[in-house]
Parts: sequence; C-alpha cells; structure tokens
Amino acid sequence: MNINSVLGKNWTPKNYNEETVKFLKENFNLSEIVARLIAIRKIKIEDVNIFLKPKIKNLLPNPFILKDMDKAVNRTFQAIINKEIAGIFGDYDVDGATSTAILGNYFNEINHEIKIYIPDRKIEGYGPSINGFEKLISQGAKLIFTVDCGTLSFETIEFFKKKNTDVLVFDHHQSELKLPNAVSIVNPNRFDDESKLNYLCAAGVCLMFLIALNKKLRESNWFDNNNIKEPNLINYLDLVSLGTVCDVVPLIGLNRAIVSQGLKVFKKKSNLGLNILKNICGIETNITTYHLGYILGPRINAGGRVGKSSHGANLLLSKNSKEIFKIASELDSFNKKRKLIETQMLNNIESKVKNNANEPVIVLSGHNLHGGVIGIIAARIKDKYNKPTIVISVEKGLGRASARSVLGFDIGKIILNAIEKNILKKGGGHKMAGGFTIEENKIFEFKEYINNKFSKVLKSIDKNDILSFDSKISASALNEDFYSEVNTLSPFGSGNPEPRFVIENLELLKSSIVGDRHIKSIFVASDGSVVKSVTFNAVKSNLESYLLSKKRKKINIVGKISLNEWKGEKNVEFIIDDISVNKTINNSVPSSNG
Repeated sequence: MNINSVLGKNWTPKNYNEETVKFLKENFNLSEIVARLIAIRKIKIEDVNIFLKPKIKNLLPNPFILKDMDKAVNRTFQAIINKEIAGIFGDYDVDGATSTAILGNYFNEINHEIKIYIPDRKIEGYGPSINGFEKLISQGAKLIFTVDCGTLSFETIEFFKKKNTDVLVFDHHQSELKLPNAVSIVNPNRFDDESKLNYLCAAGVCLMFLIALNKKLRESNWFDNNNIKEPNLINYLDLVSLGTVCDVVPLIGLNRAIVSQGLKVFKKKSNLGLNILKNICGIETNITTYHLGYILGPRINAGGRVGKSSHGANLLLSKNSKEIFKIASELDSFNKKRKLIETQMLNNIESKVKNNANEPVIVLSGHNLHGGVIGIIAARIKDKYNKPTIVISVEKGLGRASARSVLGFDIGKIILNAIEKNILKKGGGHKMAGGFTIEENKIFEFKEYINNKFSKVLKSIDKNDILSFDSKISASALNEDFYSEVNTLSPFGSGNPEPRFVIENLELLKSSIVGDRHIKSIFVASDGSVVKSVTFNAVKSNLESYLLSKKRKKINIVGKISLNEWKGEKNVEFIIDDISVNKTINNSVPSSNG
C-alpha cells in the first residue's frame, strides 16, 4: 500500500486467487495477465468463454419475458396494419436520442410514417408533457411511444388516455408501485418485471422491442405481403451501443454483447450521422467505448444541454448529408460552449464545493445555474470526492436538480422515497443518476434526509482514499502486444472497468499542456524504456506541479493503458490517474485464497 499519493490516495492492489489464475492459464490457454485480470473480476469459470467472446445469439433472451412486451407488439402491429402515424416522444440525452433513432429508423425502413418530438430541457423539463403530446397529435399521430421516459408520467398519460390516444412506454428508470395508465410499460426496472434485464438502458429496451416486433411481422407474412425487406436489426447496434455506454449502465450480460458487436457495426459506417460526426471530431481510428463515452456522446448530448434538443435524434435519423453536416457542426459548436459554461460554473462554485466536501453527500444549490450543465458538474464533483453529489439550480422558488451517485447507493430509489414523503415534488432516475424538482424551502430538509440515508450504507461504500489497481507492470510492457492482451477483456465500462496498472521509478523528461486542461508527459525508466503519457484535466489540479516540475525526482504512476492511432502510426500511451513520490509499492500483487 502506498500512502504518498499526490491526490491523497492509498494505492491498493486488488485481490485474486492464485489457484484460479493457474487454472485459467492451463485450461483456457490464457496469458498470466489476462488470467489474473479475469480472476480479479471474479468471472465464473463457466462464463469465461462467453465473457471473452460475447455474442448476442448466445445471450439474447426471449424478448417477451419483459413485462407488457406482448401488449406493445400487438398494439404496434395494429398501428402498422391500419397505417396509423406513430409519434415518438424521446428524452433529450444520448439514450433518448439513440432510442428515438432506433425506432424511427426501423419505421422508416418499413415505410411507416412517424413524427418525433424532443422536449426543450429548460422550458419543458424531463418527461412527457401535454404540450409535446399535443404537437405530435396535431401532426396526425394516433399512437405515441415514449422512450427513455414515461414511467412516472401519470398525469400526461392519463390526460391523453381520456382523449383516446394510446401510449406505449419504453423506459428503464425505476418505477413506483403505481404505474401510469398506458397501453404498455416495457421497463425492466418496473417493480413487477421479472426479466432480470434491469441493466438495459432505454436503447436496449427498444432493441428488444424491435426483435419482438420483427418476429410478429415475419410470422404474419407482413414483409412478404407488402414486398418490404425485413430490417436487419444488427445494423442498429451502433446506436444501441452508443446509448448503452453513454448512459453508464453495466456492461454485463447482453449489454456486453451489444457493445462488443456494436463497435464492429461502427466500422460499416451505416449510420450517416454518426459517420459525419466522427469525421468532424477527427477520429481516425476504430471506435472504442472511450470514443462513445467521451467524444461522440458529449456532442450528441450538447444539443439538449445548451443548444437545440432535437439535434441529437435528427442527426441519427436524417439521410440528407448536407443537413447532417450542419447538425453535426452545430453539435460540435454546442459542445465547446458547454465546456466553457462548465468551466465557468465550476470556478464559481469552487468555494461552495470545498465547504461541503466533508459532508457525506454533497448537496449544492444556487440561483439560476445553467440547467443543461448541472448534471455534468455533479458528475465532476462526484468523481473528485467519490461521494454522491446533487446540484440544484433555483429559480423563482423552485429548484431543478441533477444527481450522480456512487456504487452501492441507489439514488433513483432515494428520489422516489423522498417524493413519497413529500420532500420532493417530482423526479426519478436509476441507481447511478437521477433528477428532481424541489421547492427551495425544502432543500435543507432534503439534505438532512439524504445524508441520513447515506450514513446507513456508508460502511459498504468504497472509501474515498482508496485507489485500487490490478497489477504492477514494467515500463517495457507498454507495447502493442501487451495492449492487445489486456484488450481481450474489452469492452470496458460500468461493470467491467478498465484495468489499472502501476509503473514505478520513472524520471520525468518533459511535459507540455495540451488543450486547456490536459498534460502530455514523457518519462524514462531505469532500463531506458520510454513511457508516453497523458493526464486529463490535470491543469489546476494537484498533479500539475509534479507533471510540469523541472526537478528530476523518481516518481510512480498509476493509471490505464491506451492505444493512440494517428496517421497510420500506433503508440501505446499511459493515462495517468495519480502520482506518488519516494515510496515503493509491493513488488507483486498479493493473492487471496478466499
């Protein structure tokens, strides 16, 4: 264990069973590092092959195990037969945009007319609204799908039920015991769903629906009778994987197979919007989960945050290259604006953050904070302090909040409980993120309530001062072969984090600031091996002075490995998470026989 970390962390090696490593090497023909990483992740022996080679055909369950799936398929089939215009009401985030596009592209492919509506985040807020539904109905919609929203939209759905408008909900946010009066609510996180697919995001739910609908149309000979080619749903996996990664749902089970195969679909460049956005971003390599979560996703999100909410969905739906280029360029511009607002807001609330940093849950409120950015601010603070964080923007006595949580603390459930106790007006979410509205005079009451709830589970939450790593490696290990070995465990994300490594006794040769906040560095090891690295958001952090230091002292680094491809050249880089000085970590990762 190392306690001399610049960020005040204790670097702790993850435990693993040495006998398991030996068994994996001998029976699965795995290298030492791959066997060790699998053992650390405690993958069951019978699941090793499917973990290393996840395939949808081996993991796809019957879509009708999802509650209400039969109702959703039958009502949609009726709408297709009767040529009823379908309205799609989508959320303004990436999961909502991809879900909207998945359904929209499918209906376009089978020549069924659709209309879409994405609400304005600031004016309308989250979820179905009477105004949004009325706009869809005014365009002829007879059936409305809500995607990535709707599970808690009691009043809106009831209002239109009385007007004979049928609503189908495709969502993944947690439900109350009471459900809206919709024709169907397909949601693996509704209280009475037993599918065990609760890790799916809305895009994943939409995929399951289309698999079921395709089956219904095929068995009814609808494709043949109408001389329409059956859509190949594999082609939509790029969109499903984008929604899955960006909504930070666990990359386990079917999700893992979806993302693994979805990354391959990206190579086909079948979605024109994604391909043009990729080019505008300057991505010249094969798409990875990093590109989805940190490059493409934020730009698609930016429309809902600081620009035009419908841009994300329209980018993924349009077939007009000129229109797409315009949308993609504007999204890129919106993202730059979002970054500027984010930086300014973080600077403005920095003192508030420090004053609240010792609280079990960080709850910050302020007047007229930018509603499109408070979720990102909450995420940044949560990542820095490893504490659930809630940022509330107050305007005219009403607060709108974004919440981000840590593993082990179900923020979506807390929000629903607080609504039941009349502390919050409305809201929802899932385990790791949520949002709500609250009267300004109840913010203190909510703060006491959530801190009390968190204190009851605090012992089971990872401590803030622990930084776990998978293994020590030598500087000479940073090569393509080692990267390829480690990458056999990809795709990485929530539920399957990227392996973290430690390299010791490096001497800093040179560093430079890139962009506004990042630092690139070159180190040399005692054997002459060179380590190229990048430290994201290092400027104005405690790491900056060490990375830009002129002194040639020996340091240790901990972080992840990445393959940087540029103009045909490939370089393995080290992404630094933390630095330590004057301390040697244990020479080998200890094993555990437990």
